[in-house]
Amino acid sequence: MTRLSGLWFLVLTALTVVVAAGTVQPGIDVLQSRAFRELRGKRVGLIANPASVNREGRSTIDILHRAVGLEIGALFGPEHGVEGKHDAGVEFPDGVHVPTGLPMYSLYGPGAVRAPTAAMLKNLDALVYDVQDTGVRNYTYISTMGLAMEACGAAGVEFVVLDRPNPLGGLRIEGPMLDPKFKSFVGQWPIPLLYGLTPGELARMIAGEKWIATPPKLTIVRMQGWNRTMTWQDTGLDWRATSPGVPSAERCFYLPAMSLLADIGGVSVGFGTSMPYECLAAPWFNANQLCDWLQGRGLPGVRFLPVKFTPTRGAYAGQEVQGARIRFTDLARAPLVSLNFYAFEAARRLGGRDLYASAAKHRTSFSFFDKINGTDQTRAALKAGKSAAEIIASWAAGEESFRRKRARYLLYP
Repeated sequence: MTRLSGLWFLVLTALTVVVAAGTVQPGIDVLQSRAFRELRGKRVGLIANPASVNREGRSTIDILHRAVGLEIGALFGPEHGVEGKHDAGVEFPDGVHVPTGLPMYSLYGPGAVRAPTAAMLKNLDALVYDVQDTGVRNYTYISTMGLAMEACGAAGVEFVVLDRPNPLGGLRIEGPMLDPKFKSFVGQWPIPLLYGLTPGELARMIAGEKWIATPPKLTIVRMQGWNRTMTWQDTGLDWRATSPGVPSAERCFYLPAMSLLADIGGVSVGFGTSMPYECLAAPWFNANQLCDWLQGRGLPGVRFLPVKFTPTRGAYAGQEVQGARIRFTDLARAPLVSLNFYAFEAARRLGGRDLYASAAKHRTSFSFFDKINGTDQTRAALKAGKSAAEIIASWAAGEESFRRKRARYLLYP
């Protein structure tokens, strides 16, 4: 090979890597490229929110509303609504989408309306789901998806998923399995807390495992260019806030890393600062000692940096606290759910504080904590003072069983 041809080879190889890293086409883009053939001649409803956009940032609502060969008859809003205007946990009524004049049905409505009714689905041939998820079980959009599938099955309406990336990647399986006794809208399916599936793959599993009474005719419009090793940063896609609490793709990683700890309380996780869910801090921590202890756990893909700040809300609001700020150096390898339990152990070992015992003195119920975990075994382990390593090891059998079970539903390499 001549020197010149060798240089060209290196240039072309570099260009190939750059292009490959930025060529993920979400389902809506694939649907467009095929002239909407999966929806042609149909009257459809659409479950969507402000993050339902194509690669160029154009709204799926607008795309389908203007598409030739199909008719969009109604919009359906998951938690936070079609327009993303409602806070977490706030129910909202039906309405009208002013730009299009389409009816907007609430799937987070008063009276615990969480699935389309027969009246909402009347005169629809298909219900399309195009919602970006976070890859975390207790994020309610996947509950909405499965319950809408069940309603469509009962009404004889096709269910179409325009697939999107799991921002945490397709390999990560971590955390406790859901015990059916703790089934709720923040934990609807018997899967780990982090489950490593795209919405389309999970929809296939919900139907295939018969987790719903009436599976519908299911069509998945697959992505192009995505593989299981990719986290969001590898996709080349711009992130749109999926809800007020998830304004960036990075927040998808920090939420499962600190949200269980945040629910128990007793430390600051950065609320009231520009670092929510990124910190573990308290007045009684020594920042350098804490960072050294956490770094000494040998956790891959994560660093802990000393930090001091004064939170304006949450634990120790108005007081200076110090501790560790989490920094992910390898998003694909870093543990997430596990970090909550290393934080509990650090508080006990370095600060002499049993955060669970302290919370138990002041709380009458851990119902929501159990629902988020999908089990009461996590709380039992904290009560017994078990180490992070023991708690994490207790998930292994469930994780492996799920990994085997999900294999037949995977769509991507």
